Amino acid sequence: MISEPEMAGEIGAVETPEIVSDLDRSPTSPPGSRSPWLWALGGMVAASAFWAAAVFHFGLGSPRPDARGYHLDHDPCPSVQLASIESAIAPRDSASLTDSGLLKDPALDQVQCFVSLQPETNAKQSKPGWFLYYTVGITVEQHKKADPRAEFEARRRVTDLGVVPEDSVKAVMHLGDKAYLVTRSLGDTELRVVDGGTVLSLSLSAVPHYEGDGTGDKIGDGPDTPDLSSYQPAMINDMRDLMASLKR
Repeated sequence: MISEPEMAGEIGAVETPEIVSDLDRSPTSPPGSRSPWLWALGGMVAASAFWAAAVFHFGLGSPRPDARGYHLDHDPCPSVQLASIESAIAPRDSASLTDSGLLKDPALDQVQCFVSLQPETNAKQSKPGWFLYYTVGITVEQHKKADPRAEFEARRRVTDLGVVPEDSVKAVMHLGDKAYLVTRSLGDTELRVVDGGTVLSLSLSAVPHYEGDGTGDKIGDGPDTPDLSSYQPAMINDMRDLMASLKR
């Protein structure tokens, strides 16, 4: 009778080596220790999570716009200087200033107002009963979280009346970071400026208005709408004064 050890040595009997997986191997590091690369990976994950939370809560991913010294701690509209426009067209109507209302918000400070010029100086140039009313619009936006310059450039042709042709927009040099004169219509032009995080607009419009004397005379055709391009140098001068006043 052949014993079990002799059977194991018979021809055709294959001795199968033991298969050992990584899970079966004894750990080479002391119990409770972690490999250095695991510590590094854990640190990277923790840092990424902290940075994501900081960006979400504090906006650290995008720097705040440069204020460039501008501040809107009060409403500038009652005291805004329009010396060049008033000299070129007519004095302002002191009773015409609209209530601007100053918006104060953590993301944006804004003010907007409209000033009418006295129409009497244009009476001789207009037809009987007709007057030209000029209005100056002023808007100042101080962006405190998002830089407005890329959007300013993208929207340079956008107006309340739609998108104007490229030849209706003229660049103005040496005024803020970028500045454009936009002809919105024949009697409506606007000067737009972006300087750091501040966006400014000064518009000028001319609207014919008829005031009858009650005699029933025919109204007739109104005066021709003037070419406002001749007033654009005055608008640029008054914009410079407005920008300087907001830094005092």
